[in-house]
Amino acid sequence: MLFNRRSMFKAGAAVTALALSTPQIMTRAAFAAAPPRPETNSGFHRFMLGKFEITVILDGMRTFDGPHPTFGADQSADEVASLMNANFLPSDRMIGQFNPVLVNTGTELILFDTGNGQEGREFGTGHLASRITASGYTPADVTIVAISHLHADHINGLMEGDRPAFSQARYVVSQAEWDFWAFTDFAGTPAAVHATAIQRKVLPLGGKMTFISAGASIAPGVTSMVAAGHTPGHMAFLLESAGRSLLLTGDTANHFVASLQKPDWEVSFDMDKGAAANSRKRIFGTLAAERIPFIGYHMPHPSAGYVEPFDTGFHFVPVSYQFLI
Repeated sequence: MLFNRRSMFKAGAAVTALALSTPQIMTRAAFAAAPPRPETNSGFHRFMLGKFEITVILDGMRTFDGPHPTFGADQSADEVASLMNANFLPSDRMIGQFNPVLVNTGTELILFDTGNGQEGREFGTGHLASRITASGYTPADVTIVAISHLHADHINGLMEGDRPAFSQARYVVSQAEWDFWAFTDFAGTPAAVHATAIQRKVLPLGGKMTFISAGASIAPGVTSMVAAGHTPGHMAFLLESAGRSLLLTGDTANHFVASLQKPDWEVSFDMDKGAAANSRKRIFGTLAAERIPFIGYHMPHPSAGYVEPFDTGFHFVPVSYQFLI
């Protein structure tokens, strides 16, 4: 090697000494000092998929303990920590992100999932409506709301107080998902929070609900796909326009490292853990083989990327400029 770390640091020190001996540089540095600015985020990311306009909207972020045991409950804490460390992530804290997707097909403006609503605002989420407006649309412009599944963080944004947040929209949800939540008693279980949200946010909209199964076309170029396990009726949605494809995977995978690199690891949020693991391997195996991009609801914003085979699972490859040219 032409130089090692020690010689590099010595050279750096010499440059620093020279800089400090130059009054003009010190004066400029003093005037350049400024207080830190508050964190800002436009809250949305837009690109084209063929003739479809895709807008990924960050409903917000929330910090949690973990990933273990939320992810890898069937593994040791050390095993999960080792995976996080190998991927430059902390092993004791994680950030959950929530990314509804707005798709303008040219004939419909479709919103996929609705975030945390007003219930999430004290935790830094629930920004969907304001960020739709910031992106150039209004909630009243939405014509279809497609719901991947009926967990609270996907449906709480359906209502704003006692009125529909999307006043002109009709709604689609899986028949299997609806049947599961409508005909099961969740009192005293961890799922009760979701059942309560359904009563408050979904039931008032029942007259505008359409119940679908896998393979349903909710608009030209938009097709539902079964992705059960996270919930019994969990669905993904395939977007196809002008020869390009993109899969909205919802909560098929909830962590861009743990759920993808270790698809067999148990996830506490998955209601049928074996079926959820099978859905992860099947869906992301197809995406990897066919090199199809996806958007995951809990992937790091803007939450779009690809997967490639990696060990016994998959490696997340975030998009860069693929949709810009």
